[in-house]
Amino acid sequence: MENRVKRNGNRYVDIQTNKTIDAYFPEGEFHHRSCLAVKHNIIRCEPFEIEIDISKDITSTEDAYLRLSLLSLREYQPNEINLEGLFQYLPNIAWTTAGPVFPDDVQRLRHLVAGDYHQLNVFSIDKFPRMVDYVIPSGVRIADADRVRLGAYISQGTTVMHEGFINFNAGTLGQCMVEGRITPGVTVEDGSDVGAGASIMGTLSGGGKQKNRIGKGSLLGANAGIGISLGDSCIVEAGLYVTSGTKVTLPDGTVSYARDLSGKNNLLFRRNSLTGTVEVLSTDSSVWGGVNSILHQND
Repeated sequence: MENRVKRNGNRYVDIQTNKTIDAYFPEGEFHHRSCLAVKHNIIRCEPFEIEIDISKDITSTEDAYLRLSLLSLREYQPNEINLEGLFQYLPNIAWTTAGPVFPDDVQRLRHLVAGDYHQLNVFSIDKFPRMVDYVIPSGVRIADADRVRLGAYISQGTTVMHEGFINFNAGTLGQCMVEGRITPGVTVEDGSDVGAGASIMGTLSGGGKQKNRIGKGSLLGANAGIGISLGDSCIVEAGLYVTSGTKVTLPDGTVSYARDLSGKNNLLFRRNSLTGTVEVLSTDSSVWGGVNSILHQND
């Protein structure tokens, strides 16, 4: 894997502070961009060139945006790029219909663009922009663009429904249905479904270092969650949260920790409705039918 990356881009810079707000790395022939915040001299747009080493820590806002863009452009997969220092170099921005500005400039911008008959809307105040404002991956469906951050890796054939959410340095490695949350460091492999309201524990908070994944052809049920990895053809029943320390009863009656089964194939995790015990059984997709393949077609 090549560690050094060189790109041409353009950046928005706050005129009062001379601080970089964001950086855009266009693909193909369409390089120009502008917005009303530029017209009213709150920010300026300028071209630049940058070369980085993705194995080293982030050193600038432009560096941070390039690394996030490389992930969303599918040039690198999650966990292949060093993102140390990311939050330090991403400024908190008000993302508006007139362009990105520092939050303290929103009221002034609202007043200025009123003269252009523009009703200013603020999408969010956050360090991360929407992915689709910078990168449009081919062959995907995204029902609510606000729920996919720049830095998400979305493979062709993936559908992200309205309640689905994909964070930076996370995503799908094949045709997947996402109706739940995929957190940083987490990957979901081909043919798997993340059910509505489901979540997968990542590495962003709580000091977690374990990089969890969901294998191929697996189903994480609605409102379920995992703090372990699932292998291929696995099921976690709706409403069940399996952490690494969850005690599970095996088919032979012995009790083990869920972490001891992390990443193994053909497992069904369910809660016994009479005893409350979490049970693990062997499963076969030819018996339960597997995930709905129709939902994985985006033609």
